[in-house]
Amino acid sequence: MAGLTRRDIERMIEEARQKHEHPNLSQQDLSHMGLFAVDLSEVDLSQANLRRTTLSKANLRGANLSEATLTEAGLSQADLSGANLSRAYLFQAGLRAANLSGANLSEAYLNGADFSMADLSGVDLSQATYSDYTKWPVGFDPVKAGAIRRD
Repeated sequence: MAGLTRRDIERMIEEARQKHEHPNLSQQDLSHMGLFAVDLSEVDLSQANLRRTTLSKANLRGANLSEATLTEAGLSQADLSGANLSRAYLFQAGLRAANLSGANLSEAYLNGADFSMADLSGVDLSQATYSDYTKWPVGFDPVKAGAIRRD
């Protein structure tokens, strides 16, 4: 499905929802796309390439982003509550003020990710790796949440 546009994606999601199915965009190349404020709730984006994709203010509640590549993706103010980001690659991803409450980030690569002002309540960071360049909300302890510092 090369060359997907935002309109294509929205149409695919709507058609799946009308059939009472979970939309499936797994393994798709959605890199460099502008998906500002798009509704991707419950969408399967596992192993998708979302490198440098703009997802600011997007609804990703309950989405499956396991093993997705989100390098330098813009996710500021996105709703990722309950999302599965296990083993996701979030190198230098911008998650400023994002809602990640109850999200699964186990074994995720978080080097340089910006979680400033993000809601990380109930987040699973077990075995997730981060560096000194990863930015956390004030007072948040990633080690207590299960993350491992690696540089």
